[in-house]
Amino acid sequence: MSPIVPCGVIDWMELQQHVWIFAVLMTLPLLLLASWQKIYPTKRMLSLALVPTAMTLAAFVGHWALPIVLGADIVALAIVLADLFLVPPRTAFSATRETGRIASITKRHAVTLRLTNHLAQPLLVDIKDDLPEAFGRPEEFRLRLDARSRATVRYSVKPRRRGAFTMRSIYLRTTSRLGFWIRLIEAPAESVVHVYPDMQQLAEYAVLARTNRLSLLGVRRTRHVGQDNEFERLRDYTLDDNYKHIDWRSTARRNKLTVKDFQTNQSQQVVFMIDCGRMMTNESDGISLLDHALNSMLMLSYVALQKGDAVGLICFSDQVHTFVPPKSGMSQMNRLLHASFDRFPQLVESRYDEAFLYLATRCKRRALVMLMTNVIDDVNSNQIQSHLTTLVGRHLPAVAMLRDERLFDAADAPHVEGADFYRAGAAAEVITWRHQVLRDLERSGVLALDARPSDMTAEMVNRYLQVKARHLL
Repeated sequence: MSPIVPCGVIDWMELQQHVWIFAVLMTLPLLLLASWQKIYPTKRMLSLALVPTAMTLAAFVGHWALPIVLGADIVALAIVLADLFLVPPRTAFSATRETGRIASITKRHAVTLRLTNHLAQPLLVDIKDDLPEAFGRPEEFRLRLDARSRATVRYSVKPRRRGAFTMRSIYLRTTSRLGFWIRLIEAPAESVVHVYPDMQQLAEYAVLARTNRLSLLGVRRTRHVGQDNEFERLRDYTLDDNYKHIDWRSTARRNKLTVKDFQTNQSQQVVFMIDCGRMMTNESDGISLLDHALNSMLMLSYVALQKGDAVGLICFSDQVHTFVPPKSGMSQMNRLLHASFDRFPQLVESRYDEAFLYLATRCKRRALVMLMTNVIDDVNSNQIQSHLTTLVGRHLPAVAMLRDERLFDAADAPHVEGADFYRAGAAAEVITWRHQVLRDLERSGVLALDARPSDMTAEMVNRYLQVKARHLL
């Protein structure tokens, strides 16, 4: 015998089953739209759904409210479905990206996005570019496009890492006419950007060199010891010339005062040995010590190549990764760039023995060997000292040590107390040991540089110019 349910009393079990069925029937179309068409409901649609939901509570009062609730559901559903057909199609937009293929680390790189509306109605669209993580967080732009019009968005990024990066798509988001639906559109627009070490500094150096303002980069004037004895050319005498340089035979033949021009010794070699091990993973100004080393290497290479010298490169960590044979000519800059732009520091112990053995077998001619590294312990410092001192005589060895700014800042803190006092004392002890290592290297005949990463470029250029002026090579 079936139970008797009084009139007006709701069967809660049956109602719960209908609610679950209704929820599944409503959720399934939304999932299909999201997966196939990339169409999603907005907050406005959820707000509209609260109206019939609230009216559903009236069904608990009596059966008389059920037609009203059903009517409200039908009206809301009709509005939402009608607005669904007003969602702009995927073909409503087309987007392109324009950007340079080559960028410099930590320097602004311009990007231009062009968006076209192909529909005969104005549209509101949000646009966001597909940026690699090394370029920072992508910025979102909101545009209002008139019917069949085009808009341009310009922005810039600051790469924080070297290497080859690909931007594959441009992401668009648009809403329906009534705002109950949004559509996500992924417009394919592949662009490859190669982030190299700082190359803009090369252009700055060239401009300042032509205008005799290299002091702005920290490059000091170098007093030449004696005279460079390689004859370059004959030219007319000027009031600033030394009368000792007058060529009297050419003057008599031309019947005009003529002087000899001399040039610095050329066709000398500069070989960089850059440590890519764990000691170069520390950061300064947001980039690693290795990035600072590569920036300084490129600047000094540019200066040396302009003076007619040959430049080579060896990158190593636990093994030799890159070798660029020493060559002269400005085309060597391209080889150095391509050999170093995708080289990153590794958390391994550097093998100085293998690197210097590689140097001995590949570079027989006398050269300025510039080792760029960082040391904080006796093991690595002893290896560096033993290998560099063996080069004295055959080569001109030099070492450029990049400072860990956090260590020096801790020692230079003006007011310390508590735990900071012990931290400052430990930092001062390490700095004192470091200075002793540099003095020992200098007594052994090794040129030693110790500077902050931001100042290393100017220090290396100044030291190179001193070497050329004193004819140490």
